[in-house]
Amino acid sequence: MTDVVDTGVEHELGALFADARRRAGDLDPHYAALWNSLARQSSGGKRIRPQLVRLAYDGLGGTDTGLVTRVAVAFELLHTAFLIHDDVIDRDTVRRGDPNIAARFAARALRNGTDERTSAVWGETAAVLAGDLALSLAHREIALLPIEPGRRERLLDILDRAVFVSAAGELADVVNAGAPEPTSMPRVLTTLEQKTAVYSFECPLAAGAVLAGADEASIAALERFGRFIGIAFQITDDVLGVFGDPAVTGKSAASDLREGKRTALIAHAATTAEWPRIAAGLGDPSLDDAEADELREALRACGALDASLALAEEHVTLARFELDNADLPAELTAGLGAIARRAVERAR
Repeated sequence: MTDVVDTGVEHELGALFADARRRAGDLDPHYAALWNSLARQSSGGKRIRPQLVRLAYDGLGGTDTGLVTRVAVAFELLHTAFLIHDDVIDRDTVRRGDPNIAARFAARALRNGTDERTSAVWGETAAVLAGDLALSLAHREIALLPIEPGRRERLLDILDRAVFVSAAGELADVVNAGAPEPTSMPRVLTTLEQKTAVYSFECPLAAGAVLAGADEASIAALERFGRFIGIAFQITDDVLGVFGDPAVTGKSAASDLREGKRTALIAHAATTAEWPRIAAGLGDPSLDDAEADELREALRACGALDASLALAEEHVTLARFELDNADLPAELTAGLGAIARRAVERAR
């Protein structure tokens, strides 16, 4: 995935946050600080979703940079909202190698003289509200687009699908982690599709295509491509969450193991003779680095790492099949093909 940042997206995000900070400052300094934290948390990402919106729009003949930038920003705000809420659910305090909103507001509470318990409430409350605000901003960006009502409603429907399906995936992820029995591979893949692929790949591509006025066959082909490549991306992401370099990924390589996250790695491991050894340590919040290393070695030895990488490649092949059988412009096909490769050939 390209790391080239669309300056239009950065400018629009900056303007939105600056306006919100100004309005919030008229209400309460803590509220203004919340918007500062939200702006900070929104920075530093790979901007995958805006890039996909723009790629589909430009590739299918769109020419209005102002319009596509606002749609791209809506999907980046949606992503920010989901990350913030995901951290609350997982009780994480670090995002992209930096203290997240919950951690920053808990520290703010302590500086204001509260006790530890109250500071935790401050942090969680701030994070929930920040995620809600980002979600509201995302919908507002689409709702105020100066385009014909039918197309605007279609874009709102796409954004609604992104939220609705992702919520199902988030809930499934939590249910899977707490289940007494190992999660099957089909269940894991369904969860990946719902939690990540739909909102991160399918919907941004569909939104760009709809905004450009594409035909239904092209929109459907992009949606199918997005679902397959989104699953490949998330399988790779989960592999990096265990085997990646924290200095590069910006997150712990042990947190998924401590959490007991049910990934493709774990689904494969559960079918092997190594499972009792792996299950004994998986989901232990006190797992230390040496024990995490032992689990990694067991996952490697049982073939889970190789199987997960092969499964990601299989979904890249399925995504490429959709491209090869779609009547899309050559430049768009080439751009999507590059994204397909980068989805699995990355370190972060």
